[in-house]
Amino acid sequence: MSSNTKLKDTLRAAILAEPDAVLDDKDLMQALVSANEQARGDNVVDLRGIAMQRLEARLDRLEDTHRSVIAAAYENLAGTNQVHRAILRLLEPVDFEDFLNTLGNEVADILRVDHITLVLETTNTQEDPAIEKLGGVLTVVEPGAIDAYLSQDRGGPAREVVLRQMPNPSPRIFGAAASQFRSEACLRLNLGEGRLPGMIVMGARDANHFSPQLGTDLLSFFAGVFERSMRHWLS
Repeated sequence: MSSNTKLKDTLRAAILAEPDAVLDDKDLMQALVSANEQARGDNVVDLRGIAMQRLEARLDRLEDTHRSVIAAAYENLAGTNQVHRAILRLLEPVDFEDFLNTLGNEVADILRVDHITLVLETTNTQEDPAIEKLGGVLTVVEPGAIDAYLSQDRGGPAREVVLRQMPNPSPRIFGAAASQFRSEACLRLNLGEGRLPGMIVMGARDANHFSPQLGTDLLSFFAGVFERSMRHWLS
């Protein structure tokens, strides 16, 4: 018996021992099908083979979709955990100054944004040393400025959450480092009956960090919790 025959016998025994391994190997099965088609010649049309190829293509697309769905689910879960952690940390401060400092520092770190500013409308927009002391976390604007800011570059009423890129970041919102930011998330705040609105602005240096294609549910939830905390502090 030649060495070539022994090799064939060895392969044959391995295949007979584990036939499922051959069936589960996509590349091996494709090679066997191709060899079978070559053996039949070019004059034979294998409708079954064509159907199998189409099914394989559909299966590949389904697998890609499945992976995309799983990845999106994990990303959404990670985002939910981030927002929950940020909210829990925001509920810990016992005075308003600590509350604002926590927003601008630890909460920004948890949410992985480069800057957070709380914007409040007021009829008195004169410079206040107490605001300067907060290091850019809080800024005040004239009545109507928030809706105007939210409605930039688009018509209609101001949306509750706006995600967009920033060609010209506002120094009023981001301070002296405004030129570093490329995208933002703006969250409108309802601070209660008889009070002017507020707004949280999250800034990112990455132009793709916030874009209109992203979901806003988690940011809306964060804004809802924050505005209720603000009503508590303002009362």
